[in-house]
Amino acid sequence: MLLDLTNLTYAISALDKSINSYKVLSQNTNLTQDDMDTIKSGVIQNFEVAYEQCWKFIQRWIRENRTPEDADHPLTRKELFRLAATYGLIKDPLPWFGYGEKRNLTSHTYDGTTAEGVFQAALCFLSDSQFLAKKLEDSND
Repeated sequence: MLLDLTNLTYAISALDKSINSYKVLSQNTNLTQDDMDTIKSGVIQNFEVAYEQCWKFIQRWIRENRTPEDADHPLTRKELFRLAATYGLIKDPLPWFGYGEKRNLTSHTYDGTTAEGVFQAALCFLSDSQFLAKKLEDSND
């Protein structure tokens, strides 16, 4: 079954654009720290959406393309990421565990230190999410 990857690719593209905007705007010496924090907040929000889309699409792909045992097996996101690595959808589940932890932080506590940690994770997450999207696109039949 074909997966409609539109929402996933849109979310990853939005994250990419927000990161690129941050990189360009961070060179502008006229921006205040509040301005930069606002831009970082946009990156973080796009990370949250892209992360949610990624794990949900991994789950959908497994349900559609693997045995019922595998489709029913992943009870936690960590198990889901391990299974995704087994099928080559992601390179390594360990970074994905960290992305999940960072994503969870944004819904429980939000301060400058937390925001910076999530922002840094978002920067790393972009290439991993793009890898996933490419693998899903390549195997979408």
